[in-house]
Amino acid sequence: MKRKASAVWTGGLKDGKGVVSTGSKTLDKTPYNFNMRFGEEAGTNPEELVAAAHAGCFAMAFSAILGESKIKPASISAKAAVTLEQVDGGFAVTSSALDVVAKVPGGDAEKVKAAGAAAKAGCPISKLLNCKVTMKLKVEV
Repeated sequence: MKRKASAVWTGGLKDGKGVVSTGSKTLDKTPYNFNMRFGEEAGTNPEELVAAAHAGCFAMAFSAILGESKIKPASISAKAAVTLEQVDGGFAVTSSALDVVAKVPGGDAEKVKAAGAAAKAGCPISKLLNCKVTMKLKVEV
């Protein structure tokens, strides 16, 4: 299964601008620029999109792993914070921190925590990232 996206950039790094689109058109020529990425201008940027992908992928993987144990969560709230840092003269994503609240009424907290750890290690976006992945998990049973 392939998923497609595209980006077009015009101009220089600091004075230029770009647009990003997804094959589904959920994002369709969505603008981004230097100040959205490195400054305070509102808008999206590649790292924010990676964080959204990681949070979404993790939540689905967590639900699937819980389901394998016949545990159905009421909800899984997953946030991801991706850190972009200057490393060795360039920039790199150095970490993605997951902050998760799993509401699992009547569930076994230890089984839920084990499923969370498995999802953190096994979700496709976690596997894709070449950085440190951490997780803070709060389980509400």
